[in-house]
Amino acid sequence: MAVKLRLQRFGTTKRPYYRLVVADSRNKRDGRYLEIIGAYDPTKEPTVIEIDEERALDWLSKGAQPTDTVKNLLTKKGIYAKARQNQSK
Repeated sequence: MAVKLRLQRFGTTKRPYYRLVVADSRNKRDGRYLEIIGAYDPTKEPTVIEIDEERALDWLSKGAQPTDTVKNLLTKKGIYAKARQNQSK
C-alpha cells in the first residue's frame, strides 16, 4: 500500500480549508483516509498551518510520501528537515 500525506479540501466556493491527512494513494482526494494530522487555512492572514509534528514524523519514518504542497508546508514548519535528519542516521 502506497501511503501519501496529502490535503483534503473542505469549505465552500472561493473559501477553501484543508485537512492534512494520511491516505492510501489510490483513494480519491476527498475520499477515505487513515489519519488526520493537521489543518491548513490559506484564507486567514497570516496563513494558519497546524500540524501534529510527532505524527507527521512517525508517518514519514514509515515511508509515507508527501505531495509537493504538503512538502512545502512541512518545510515551512521545519518538520521535513527533521525527518530528513532522522533518515540519514
